[in-house]
Amino acid sequence: MAVLGGGPGGLFAATLAKAADPGREVTVFERNRAEDTFGFGVVFSDATLEGIHQADPVLRTALTEHGVHWDPIEVRLHGERYLCHGNGMAAVERRRLLSLLQQRALDAGVDVRFSTEADPDGLLRAGYDLVVAADGANSRLRERFADVFQPSAETSPAKFIWLGTTYQFAGLTFVHQRGPHGVFAVHGYPIGNGVSTFIVETDEASWRAAGLDEFDVTQPPGRSDEKSQAYLQDLFAGQTGGQPLLVNNSRWGNFRTRRARRWRHRVGGTAIALLGDAAHTAHFSVGSGTKMAMEDAVALAAALGEHRDDIDAALAAYEAARQSPVAKIQDSARPSLSWWEHFGRSHDTLPSWQFAYHFFTRSLPEAKLRRRDDAFVAGIHDRWRNAFGAEPLASSLEVAGRRLDGRAVVVSDGTAHLPGGPLPLRPGPAGDGRPWGLWVAAPDTEDRLPPALDAVAKGVAADAALVAVGGGTALTRRLLCEAARLEHGAVSLLVEQADPGLATDVAVTAVLSGRTDLVSVPAGKAAS
Repeated sequence: MAVLGGGPGGLFAATLAKAADPGREVTVFERNRAEDTFGFGVVFSDATLEGIHQADPVLRTALTEHGVHWDPIEVRLHGERYLCHGNGMAAVERRRLLSLLQQRALDAGVDVRFSTEADPDGLLRAGYDLVVAADGANSRLRERFADVFQPSAETSPAKFIWLGTTYQFAGLTFVHQRGPHGVFAVHGYPIGNGVSTFIVETDEASWRAAGLDEFDVTQPPGRSDEKSQAYLQDLFAGQTGGQPLLVNNSRWGNFRTRRARRWRHRVGGTAIALLGDAAHTAHFSVGSGTKMAMEDAVALAAALGEHRDDIDAALAAYEAARQSPVAKIQDSARPSLSWWEHFGRSHDTLPSWQFAYHFFTRSLPEAKLRRRDDAFVAGIHDRWRNAFGAEPLASSLEVAGRRLDGRAVVVSDGTAHLPGGPLPLRPGPAGDGRPWGLWVAAPDTEDRLPPALDAVAKGVAADAALVAVGGGTALTRRLLCEAARLEHGAVSLLVEQADPGLATDVAVTAVLSGRTDLVSVPAGKAAS
């Protein structure tokens, strides 16, 4: 068995495979030196670690003896701080974790070859029974057989750069700061040894306006973007007590969500399996790529153990076991990644308390957030009642000169049924001078949003009394409602398609977060 790539996932897969069958020859090929590592820390959620711990204690040792643990997540903006508990997490330095995994592999009897560039075709000619492609997001082995693995990638427009700092965050902390060129945000968390990870995200316009687009990202790994380091160190000095930012191959990039339709292949006598970033990626605001790769390793080792005499059956079982949970993580990561692509508008328009709630509900509804921290949610409801005098769905609002005593509206037959009479919903004005609402059909994919966003802008300019959005997906509907409300100052009406048992939870979350002003309900459910 050969493993191409000596990152956490590859090393862990090699170790587990060798430990399960000491007679199995296992070789890891890693092109970098043992002491080389890019990035700063890796973070894990308490709720997802049990399977890894059961397979091997190396990660538990790393987190317990060398890592940092915390419970609350903190959001900072406009000089205010908000804590949401119930989010147990731990982090450790990437180099420390790699060192422990390297030693664990060597102790198990794995042949680990550092500073060794392994050619995919050469590995296949060598006659291995199994080659595991753990060579990262730009996997050469995956691309060598792209027609079989059918990889795809979605590139986010948001820019990010991975840095470190000697400032000690108490736990996972999100800092939002408007500077002279735009809004920038930090994902910061402690990783031990006096260092914190410091990831910065921003939109492309702010990045270019700040002059941070000069660094040549095509040059070989190693050199860091020192101009961006200095700019961000100055911008966030008030948040870090003037502590310096650290670099390690730090340069701007765009996150790519990668998928592969197939994770397994066979070339003659050699089977091939994809693992970790070679098979999948998920935005770091939701999932840890290291954690996902190590879970892949556990599943691969288990499948090889269950099907000792049939590698093809083992790889089929591995693929079946991992593709569904990975897809679930990627699906939950997409709304979170989208939030980071648009956080500037919510930063500038929502009050701080609502922004914090908007952030924490980017990938989950209020009911799930309450299970984590009921006091945080109760506090947000208190702020809403102080501002509007009632609970979210019972708060009044004026639309087209009519007072609504609640935020729920019946929508049927192209009409929003408001007090005082129906309001027609149309794709454009009728020219009769009567009040009307704009109807926008959300697309099924985000890449088809531009025409719908243009329709919103034109409808608001044509004096639509509200913007109603239906169809599409939960994410595209939400993005259109937010654009109408936060960018154009229009009243938005979310025509949701939630399960009846979840409808109230979805509606409260949407209104309280500021994603929409109104929500649709079936006839007989709206407040009169």
